[in-house]
Amino acid sequence: MKVKHAINLHKGMTGPLVLGLMLAYGSFGLTAWVYLVLHGTYGLMWLLKDQIYPDKQWEQELSVGMGILTFVLLMAYWVAPWLITSQSVDAPVPLIAGAIAIYILGTFLHYGSDAQKYFTLKYRSGLITEGFFARCRNPNYLGEALIYGSFVLLSMHWLPAIIWGGFIAGLFVPNMLKKDKSLSRYPEFEAYKARSGLFFPKVLSFNAISASETQKV
Repeated sequence: MKVKHAINLHKGMTGPLVLGLMLAYGSFGLTAWVYLVLHGTYGLMWLLKDQIYPDKQWEQELSVGMGILTFVLLMAYWVAPWLITSQSVDAPVPLIAGAIAIYILGTFLHYGSDAQKYFTLKYRSGLITEGFFARCRNPNYLGEALIYGSFVLLSMHWLPAIIWGGFIAGLFVPNMLKKDKSLSRYPEFEAYKARSGLFFPKVLSFNAISASETQKV
């Protein structure tokens, strides 16, 4: 099996699982419905993305045992909807509005930058230093962090926040550093690195980005 099989199974099951939790606990408040819509559509978009512009890093082969372990680890993301439904969390409307805004921004960064990367590298190789990647070397990871951050806000609980931080520290950061090491083989990478942030956009750098630079991630 491939890494994506475990991930896609988790993404695809999230919407039905959240709905099942709502039914099991009789939790049909605004917070639960908003969570279902946000996390459910995120999973659906992920599956569509895998069909339209798949990420090659998830094409790696896994043993069945590692695939099961990957799925089990991803199940930690289901703690938030379990808390929301089992405790009938009633988040304040301003917090719900903020979570939706963060989710929308995260979705834009995550899926937009992944599309740019996929279709750019389909026709040319090299560094991508424009568009979503102009000031941030990992807008896709930033977007995904914002998406899951919105889920944490809706849960109003410290445990999903710990899990969210653990995935960022244990998965996102190592992958971003590994990517930087790979990109360092390009002569123009040091200049690009100086004017872009690893995770957050570097907005205080005013050096113009050369249109002649190419990108590979």
